[in-house]
Amino acid sequence: MKFLRDQLDKMHPLFDKGGKLEKLYPLYEAADTFLYTPGMVAKGLTHVRDSLDLKRMMTMVVIALIPCVFMAMWNTGLQANRAIQSIVDAGLEPAYDWHHTIQAAIGLGHDPGNFLDNLIYGATFFLPIYIVCMAAGGTCEVIFSCIRGHEVNEGFLVTGLLFPLTLPPDIPLWQVAIGIMFGVVVGKEIFGGTGRNFMNPALTARAFLYFAYAGQISGDKVWTAAKVASEGGVDGYSGATALGQLAAVTPKTMTEMGYDSPLEALNNVPTTASIATGEAGMTLDWMSSFLGTIPGSMGETSTLACLIGAAILIAAGIGSWRIMSGCVIGALAFSALLYMVGSNTNYMFHIPPWWHLVIGGFAFGTVFMATDPVSASMTETGKWFYGGLIGAMTILIRAINPAFPEGIMLAILFGNVFAPLIDYFVVQANIKRRTLRYAQ
Repeated sequence: MKFLRDQLDKMHPLFDKGGKLEKLYPLYEAADTFLYTPGMVAKGLTHVRDSLDLKRMMTMVVIALIPCVFMAMWNTGLQANRAIQSIVDAGLEPAYDWHHTIQAAIGLGHDPGNFLDNLIYGATFFLPIYIVCMAAGGTCEVIFSCIRGHEVNEGFLVTGLLFPLTLPPDIPLWQVAIGIMFGVVVGKEIFGGTGRNFMNPALTARAFLYFAYAGQISGDKVWTAAKVASEGGVDGYSGATALGQLAAVTPKTMTEMGYDSPLEALNNVPTTASIATGEAGMTLDWMSSFLGTIPGSMGETSTLACLIGAAILIAAGIGSWRIMSGCVIGALAFSALLYMVGSNTNYMFHIPPWWHLVIGGFAFGTVFMATDPVSASMTETGKWFYGGLIGAMTILIRAINPAFPEGIMLAILFGNVFAPLIDYFVVQANIKRRTLRYAQ
């Protein structure tokens, strides 16, 4: 490592002020600080609160995301291999592509009961999306850093990992590139960069794709990466998110399927449906939703993986447990209210409160998106109101508006916009209370 340190020191004059490569200093600085602790120290009297700088903070968030990354790869492979197995069992030929070529080249197959088969096959979908995301978004970061003359911020390491985890496995890569560039440029850089953005960049990118390319980011034919060759390469298995399936339950479907209650319909929603055979691959239950063995956006399906990440963030003092708790309380309270009120036409009202916590991206958004320290509320009291607002808005969007059965994405962006206002009222309330306390 000393050799690498010496080489970086030799190149430093080229990138320093007055050097031939002065404009590219952010690139040099990014490589240097990524590999080593910054060599500059504060001079004079300083006050150090703790040793947690931005680099260490973002590194801990990446570590907390590892369980979700693991589930993204394994569950994507699991759902695809289940679909491929059902296609073969139906006497049809799967439409194998380059993902299968890689799988076969390393001696693996498509057995959904084989751990490595699932993990490696899922990785062939996740990794290209992640690489494109880092390349496209990182290029935007570097360009703005060179123009403004400031360092490349480590915050993009988190944004570049969060965004792929919110996407379906077979989304076109060019849409991934456009989405992350929109999130970085419009969601962050035009407002001044990291620390000045009022909305979460990863969610801004997700929202852009959600409205610009709805057919690839939502719907009922994007969630399982398997195709039928006899159908011309169309999706062989479709299965929208569990919430998308639940939103489709109507009085008519209740009668057709012979369900006696909305709760029975909830427990029998198909999560992997074949357009080739018309048969359901499995049914939805609370535990599979908690563990994450259901179709959905790659990194959002497992509540268990998100809880592990939450424990890491809270223990490291990075993620706010107040915001997370506020989200859960808000969601449980509002969903319980709707559950008690009920509805004869909208069966989303009949989803038990504990189900809302494990379906969709609620857990992922609560742990990793709502707690973004830049776009969230800053005051301790405000964090409770901010989290509660997001939780309640999530259920409101899910249950009332069938066009948006997910809810958490729009709820967090809504909370981001109101965070400064929440902090303002909290501060003003504190000022008023202290004024009355010390009034003469």
